[in-house]
Amino acid sequence: MDESDRRIVILGKTGVGKSSLANTIFGEELFKAISSAKSGTSKCQAETRSVNGRSITLIDTPGFFDTDKSEEELKSEIIRCIIECAPGPHAFLIVFKVEKYTVQEEAVIKKISQFFSEEVFKYATVLFTHGDQLEEGQTIEDFVQQNQLARDLLKKCGGRCHVIDNKYWKNNQQDEYRSNQFQVKELLKTIDEMVEANEGSCYTNEMLQAVEEQIQQEEKLIRQSSGNMSKEEVRKQAKDGQFNKLMIKLAGITTGVLLGALFGTVTMVAEVLLVLKERLTAKGAAEVVGGAAVVGAMAAVFIAVGAVKGGVAGYHAAEGADTAWEAAQRAAEAVKDQALAPWEELLSKNKNPHSKKGN
Repeated sequence: MDESDRRIVILGKTGVGKSSLANTIFGEELFKAISSAKSGTSKCQAETRSVNGRSITLIDTPGFFDTDKSEEELKSEIIRCIIECAPGPHAFLIVFKVEKYTVQEEAVIKKISQFFSEEVFKYATVLFTHGDQLEEGQTIEDFVQQNQLARDLLKKCGGRCHVIDNKYWKNNQQDEYRSNQFQVKELLKTIDEMVEANEGSCYTNEMLQAVEEQIQQEEKLIRQSSGNMSKEEVRKQAKDGQFNKLMIKLAGITTGVLLGALFGTVTMVAEVLLVLKERLTAKGAAEVVGGAAVVGAMAAVFIAVGAVKGGVAGYHAAEGADTAWEAAQRAAEAVKDQALAPWEELLSKNKNPHSKKGN
């Protein structure tokens, strides 16, 4: 990829103007923006255009921070976002409105940290929309200085901050500062300086690297069988193929986690019976209550461990599945076998009452 190419992920709550921002940067209506409380972007969308002599890919994200989205919707769109920006974005734009910065905005920052880790802020620029709400003569830096939480965020992001107004700053203004054309140039300049400070690297992690390797393998296979497909078409088909594979994996993991948590309880019951049996045989009834209390206190641990082990089992079981349903079936079978092991041990001990756990 050319050094002047830039992959930029746009993050923020529904309604802050992410899609309109993308359109403003490109200078054309490529992203669907809806003026309502409901999320305008329901699917992750990536578009590439030339801006000021360089290739820019903008990845517009759905409401990663919306409470009305189901966990499955959110997971699938996070996967799509990861695929679209592989091997990693050069920049993140964290978008807010010019309005009071509250704990709700702070919650967005915490979610971004959870999704991408604290490392993300080395590659992030804060961008405010609705710049027309600034007081006359006020800069966005002046606005940020009025709020401690906003100042803390800006410090995390190396002081990088910009403002646009998707509605009122479209045309040339007498005040250059209140011109989207000027602000977009300044934004891209800031991103260039940030990339240079990061020694040309993009934000990445093990998952992004693994996804990029898989995409490149898909590209090789497609080139071998495709006729006159362009580089862009090959890349898109490879991404779509990788998305389908990851969704199949996700079905296995999700099934494994859910059933693992359920069977964690079943496993716990088997372990309780084993402990009670051993204590009753070895020490008498007086020790039974103590044994039950110890294992009972570990109930939550068994459930949590069961979920993790189930997720891992589901991931491996989904390998080679052709559909999400097949992956879920394989995961269910794997987790069931995993959960039955303690019961098999219990049955074995009942057949041989002189045997001891661990022998």
